[in-house]
Amino acid sequence: MIRHLVLFKLDEGVERDDPRVVEGVAAFRALDGTIPEIRTWELGWNFSDRPIAYDFAINSSFDDPAALGRYLEHPAHQAGVALWREFATWVIADYEF
Repeated sequence: MIRHLVLFKLDEGVERDDPRVVEGVAAFRALDGTIPEIRTWELGWNFSDRPIAYDFAINSSFDDPAALGRYLEHPAHQAGVALWREFATWVIADYEF
C-alpha cells in the first residue's frame, strides 16, 4: 500500500472562507468515490496554531505506485490541483506501508 500525504499552506492574506478556498476544498472532498484508485481518503483543516503548522491536509492511500500515478493524472484530481494553485502551496510525502 502507498500512503499519499499532502499538506497545504494558504498564501498570505488568504482565509479559509475565501470562495476560491471553499471551491478547492469541495473539489478535493468530491474525489472520494469519484476516482476508483483511492482506497482511503481523509482531509481536513489543521487546528494547531503553531507557527510551523500547515493549514489543510489530505491523507490517502492507494494499492501501489501505479494506482497513485493514475490518481495523480485523473482529470478530477488535476482540476482540484489547478484550483489550489491559485491560493496555496503544498508539500507531499508518498511512502509504502
